[in-house]
Amino acid sequence: MASKPADPANSPADKPLLSVLRGGRRDPVPMWMMRQAGRYLPEYRELRASQGGFLDLVYNSDAAAEITLQPLKRFPRLDAAILFSDILIVPFAIGQNLTFVAGEGPRLTPTLLAGEFDELTAYPARLDPIYETVRKVRGALPPEKTLIGFAGSPWTVATYMVAGQGSRDQADTRRLAYADPARFGELMARIEQVTLEYLSGQAEAGAEALQLFDSWAGSLSPEQFELWVIAPTARLVAALKQRHPYVPVIGFPKGAGGKLAAYARETRIDAVGLDETVDPLWAARELPEALPVQGNLDPLALVASGAGLDTAVNRILDAFAGRPHIFNLGHGILQDTPIAEVERLIELVKGGK
Repeated sequence: MASKPADPANSPADKPLLSVLRGGRRDPVPMWMMRQAGRYLPEYRELRASQGGFLDLVYNSDAAAEITLQPLKRFPRLDAAILFSDILIVPFAIGQNLTFVAGEGPRLTPTLLAGEFDELTAYPARLDPIYETVRKVRGALPPEKTLIGFAGSPWTVATYMVAGQGSRDQADTRRLAYADPARFGELMARIEQVTLEYLSGQAEAGAEALQLFDSWAGSLSPEQFELWVIAPTARLVAALKQRHPYVPVIGFPKGAGGKLAAYARETRIDAVGLDETVDPLWAARELPEALPVQGNLDPLALVASGAGLDTAVNRILDAFAGRPHIFNLGHGILQDTPIAEVERLIELVKGGK
C-alpha cells in the first residue's frame, strides 16, 4: 500500500529539514547535497560496476534504494536522502527512447526538432519502478531524516527532448519556442502533465518533499522565462498543493539570476534553491522575507578546500542567519570531490561532533 504524506501535526517529532521547508529556523541548519548519491562515493562505484549501466541501476529498485541511502550511512549528519533517479525518466515515460552513452551522457530518440511528438507512445508504467524505490527508501530511512523526491522542470526536460541530448545554449529548443510557440506549448503541456503525475506518485509512495530541477533556466530571456519557467512551475506547484498539501516543493532555477525574486513570488514554491553564482547577501535582501532558501556553496570550493572553503561556508551561513535556510551546494557534487572534504564541510556547517 502506498504511503500517505503526513499532516505536520502528526509527523515524527524532529525532522529538521521539513521544519525549515515549512518556515522554521534551525540551528545548526539542516543540510544535504545535490547529487549526494553518486560517483564520488566508492561504494556507489562498486555497486555500479556489479550492476551494469546507469539506467539499469535506476530501474533496479533494490539497487536504487541502496544508492539513495549510501550517503546517509557514510555521513549520518546529513538531514535528507534524495531519490536516486534521473530527470529523463519523464521523456522515457512519454515515449522517447533513452540511453546513456559512456563518456557522453544521455541520448533521447527520436529528437523533436520540429515539435513532432504526436507519434510518441506513452509508457506510464516506466514510472512504477521509481515509486517502488521511494517506498523502499522511506521504509528504511531513519525517522529524523527527510526523503526528497524530484523531477526536472518542464523547460529543462523539453530541452533534452527537442535536441535529444544536453547542449551548451539550448538553441534548438529556444528556436522552436520562438518559431512555433503554440506547438512548443503543446509539448510543454504534455511534459507538465506527466511531471505532475510523476511527482504526485512519488509523494503517494512516501516522498516528504519534492524538488523541481530547472537546470537550463538561465538560457532564457525574461519574457521566455515567464512563459516557459515561471508559468509551468506555478501550475505544477498549485496542482501539487491541491493533491498533497503537506508536501513542500523546492524550486531550483539554475542561472535565473535577477529573475529569482519574480520566480519565488509567482510560482509560490515553498523554498528556492540558489546556484553558486547568486550572491547570498543579495538573495537575503531581495527574496521574500520568510521564504526558505537552499544553497549555495560552489561545488569547486569543496573540491579545492582550504581556507577558501571556510570563508565561503561562513559567508553563506551569515547571510542567511535571519531566515529559514537549508545548506546545500550550488549544483551537484563533483565526481572528484574527496570524502574527507565532505566530512569537513559537514563539520563546518554543523559544528564539532
